[in-house]
Amino acid sequence: MSLPTRDASSHDIRWSRALRVWLGIVVVESVHGALRQAFLAPAIGDLPARQIGVIVGSGLILAIAWLCIRWIDARRPRQQFAIGAVWVVLIVAFEIGLGLALGYPPARIASDYDPTRGGWMGFGLLCLLCAPWLAAKVRGLR
Repeated sequence: MSLPTRDASSHDIRWSRALRVWLGIVVVESVHGALRQAFLAPAIGDLPARQIGVIVGSGLILAIAWLCIRWIDARRPRQQFAIGAVWVVLIVAFEIGLGLALGYPPARIASDYDPTRGGWMGFGLLCLLCAPWLAAKVRGLR
């Protein structure tokens, strides 16, 4: 009886690394959000500040993914999109939980995801989903 072997092309996702990167994204995005609310929102209003925040936040996410994708070691697009999908689920759960903890009503939280009400979070989530794949593509991972 022999133990199963892995061929050279077999490669598992390093989920602990992917989750640590997600935690880094949460920290960076939380600081970004606090700074946005403290400085930008009073100057231009809450909704425009949140819209700008999605664009800046997407750039921050892409930068973090670019810096960390080699360390995560997800080499196949399927792995990269799996990581992005997990990041999306986790960030939505985090955003809803944080919003409720801060006392925002559910309608206010949902408005961030509703483009008819000026919410651009769908774009941010799409960016988050694609960030590992885009980073790997730019870094030349195969």
